[in-house]
Amino acid sequence: MPRDLILILGGTAEAQAIAARLVAEGRRVLTSLAGRVASPKAPPGEVRVGGFGGPAGLETFLRTARVAALVDATHPFAAQISRNARLACDAAEVPRVQVRRAPWPRHPGDRWIATASVAEAAERLPETGRRAFLTVGVGELAPFRPLTQVWRLVRVVDPPAQPLLDGPHLTLAARGPFAEADELALLRAHAIDVLVTKHAGGAATYGKLAAARKLGIPVLMVERPPAEPGDTCAPDEAAGWVRKVVE
Repeated sequence: MPRDLILILGGTAEAQAIAARLVAEGRRVLTSLAGRVASPKAPPGEVRVGGFGGPAGLETFLRTARVAALVDATHPFAAQISRNARLACDAAEVPRVQVRRAPWPRHPGDRWIATASVAEAAERLPETGRRAFLTVGVGELAPFRPLTQVWRLVRVVDPPAQPLLDGPHLTLAARGPFAEADELALLRAHAIDVLVTKHAGGAATYGKLAAARKLGIPVLMVERPPAEPGDTCAPDEAAGWVRKVVE
């Protein structure tokens, strides 16, 4: 049997759009979701949920499922998943491309403070503000847990069963995209004086940066990790890449 399956990694908006484009072209598409969100939006085509068991497990899946090409459209900060994909595809000799969304543009009035990691952002937070809006993802909150001298607003997709932080904080459950006007109202309502975020790029969560600029609020910006070695493309180029590598 020929290899004809296109495997897309990621539950991002880019992954959704790429799956829709490839399905519309008549290709057999499987999107793999990590399973970190309770009710993810199902993309077109086939869907699987959960990990593969590291590079070796993914390599086995690529061979047994007869994957013709892998499109890594995971979040820009999903560095471990992207590394696993590279190692597995190299071993299984499956073409792979890493989709890289454009970084956010920096405008006059932006008060971005670049940090190399979430841990560094947490270390610098007490000297930067006293009422923080944390948008780094629920899995990255540990460095902020002991910062009880700072009031923290946390936004997550799924409501947590237990408090995410020690000391004064508020957790909001919401799913993007988030409009600038709504973000502006949120920052004002909670008297936020510092924003902490990852430099993920994309339009869905840019509103908070525009709102911070309007209010003159500093942003502790965690810089994204570099792409894995190999092919990269913009989101709107992924379907063309598939056409080039898969007959």
